[in-house]
Amino acid sequence: MAVFTEVSADEASSLVARLSVGRLTDLRGIQAGIENSNFFLDTLDKGSARHWVLTLFERLNFEQLPFYLELMRHLAQRGIPVPMPQADASGAILHRLKGKPAALVDRLPGGHQLAPDADHCAQVGAMLARMHEAGRELPLQQPNLRGLAWWTETVPQVLPHVSPEQQTLLLSELAFQQQLGQSAAYGSLPRGPIHADLFRDNVMFEPGGERSGQSSRGHERLCGFFDFYFAGVDTFLFDIAVCLNDWCIDLSSGAMADDRAQAFVAAYAGVRPLTSTEQRLLPALLRAAALRFWLSRLWDLHLPRDAALLKAHDPGHFERVLRARIAQPWHPDTLPLGTPT
Repeated sequence: MAVFTEVSADEASSLVARLSVGRLTDLRGIQAGIENSNFFLDTLDKGSARHWVLTLFERLNFEQLPFYLELMRHLAQRGIPVPMPQADASGAILHRLKGKPAALVDRLPGGHQLAPDADHCAQVGAMLARMHEAGRELPLQQPNLRGLAWWTETVPQVLPHVSPEQQTLLLSELAFQQQLGQSAAYGSLPRGPIHADLFRDNVMFEPGGERSGQSSRGHERLCGFFDFYFAGVDTFLFDIAVCLNDWCIDLSSGAMADDRAQAFVAAYAGVRPLTSTEQRLLPALLRAAALRFWLSRLWDLHLPRDAALLKAHDPGHFERVLRARIAQPWHPDTLPLGTPT
């Protein structure tokens, strides 16, 4: 989230009127993130305050966006706590503002948990599995646009900007992932719509949850996943790996925090058991997820776009994570298996 395209109060009010969500009372840009122009937008509707997120899409086009928005609507209708896109009188959920694709979605309650414990990670794991199962029924198909094809295209663009040692690591890891992607084992992995960017700041918690079956005053309950604009059809295992590399690591070193990681995977497998191939290939997909975010952060840092509010993330973090995943491959404890492959 960032602001590349400024939106005036009058322009936002025009969209609010078309969507019949009340009268605009506040509009402010969101600093976090680096892909789209995002704003918190508040309205007053029949005496009640309502809270929204307005997004103008800077890279995704009108042909690509129906997948993301329909996925969100599909999941919300099946009980997954995700933002619901607001439709106009015709039922359309993709809109146009300042000549760009735009969407207005309800703003989730709660706040981020940036220092999660094993219980937070277990809640995310279980909800991710529920999301994967619910998403299987989505009729639309769109690949993960930041998958292997994008890595192959982007590595040569960032190589001139990194050290020889980093060049060697990028090229060797890309070759490893290309070989993996051509294997029969990889081709057998279960697939469907994935979030592909479910970091700590894309999940909301609120007080009032339970822990280990007992009331825990003040403990937090997961209340939403959001920011689905990197979603696509890919392996469920890649989505698991993205989460493990953020929710379940020591941020300073990139090392896996085993208690959180085991809790995450066990909770996920309690909803959707992992196949034997998924368990075996998880270390390789953890490397893939680290490569993806190291590469995208290098790209954003060295090949940036102008924005009114923009702060690129540190690429060095995911370089450390990738090196840690290579040096110390992580395996989950023995889990109940789904369909063997």
